[in-house]
Amino acid sequence: MPPQRSLHQVFQARLKAAREMTGTSQKQVGIDAGLDPFVASARINRYELGVHQPDLGTVERLAQALDVPAAYLFAGDDRLARMIMAFEKLSLAEKDRLLTEAHG
Repeated sequence: MPPQRSLHQVFQARLKAAREMTGTSQKQVGIDAGLDPFVASARINRYELGVHQPDLGTVERLAQALDVPAAYLFAGDDRLARMIMAFEKLSLAEKDRLLTEAHG
């Protein structure tokens, strides 16, 4: 069984993966999330390396800038991360139907 990753390690990896999926630079993600343009690149780099951890407000802005649900950034399981992304793309009716079917 692979070793468990900490929540911080999960966040680092998901943040980087989400940024790379969009093809956006660290600087641009930081700017889009409301960080000062002069520190945006360094700050995102430090988040991705795990040197610093953002507060929850910053996490929400990063998720918005990357167009991913904040929950995606903390999903420790790859299948769960894919599910979160797929669920987000469904219409409200499709989400309700899926939830009804899942609860039997």
